[in-house]
Formats: sequence, C-alpha cells, structure tokens
Amino acid sequence: MKLRTALFFALGLAVMGPTYAADVKDSMEDRAEARYDAAKDMAKQNYEAAKENCKNMSGNAKDTCMKDAKAEYVKSKSQAKVDKKTGEEQAEATDDQLKAYYKAAKERCDALSGNAKDMCINDAKMKYRQ
Repeated sequence: MKLRTALFFALGLAVMGPTYAADVKDSMEDRAEARYDAAKDMAKQNYEAAKENCKNMSGNAKDTCMKDAKAEYVKSKSQAKVDKKTGEEQAEATDDQLKAYYKAAKERCDALSGNAKDMCINDAKMKYRQ
C-alpha cells in the first residue's frame, strides 16, 4: 500500500512542473535519510531522558532501568534503519515503475507520426519524469 501511495505521489508531481525520474528518486531518498536522522536523534534524546530517570534508583532496580533504557534505544535505532532502507527501496521501486510506464507510453506513441508522435512522447516524458 505504501508503494502504491508513493507511486501516485510521484506521478501526481507531474502537474507541478517538469522533473526527471531521478529527481523523484533522489527526493524520496533524501526524505528517507531525513526521517532516519530525526528518528536517531529522537532515540538518543529518549535514551538520555530514560537514563536520567534511572539515576534516582539504586541497586538492581537501577541496573534494570539502565538495561531497559539501552534496550529501547537499540530497538529505536534498529527500527530507524529498517525504515530508512524501506524508504530507499520505495524510491527504487518508484523509479523502476516510472521507467516501465514511460517505455509503455512511448511504445503507444510509435503508432503515431509527425507532430502527434512528438507531442505524445513529450507528454509521456512529462508524465513519467523521463
């Protein structure tokens, strides 16, 4: 479902002006990287806050609290990595789909000739970011 949403989003950008499939892919990868950085920062802040809460404890309770805080930190960082990779894979899939749709549209344009063919190919380039 996320992939379909990403594709429709990418295709919807055609209305906003000419860009290329690589631009869509780069933009999606940039957003994935930004989300990853934000998630890492949030994980670190949450970890620091959890450690601060553990300082008031003593003995085994403190040790357990610190281990729980570290486990949550590792979990959050790991999930951020998974989300980043998923975003990058979505970008790659969207790029592949745009290229495939462009090739199909270009093939349909081959049935035309002259100015109509040129317009058809230009429309396909705009629509599929090629």
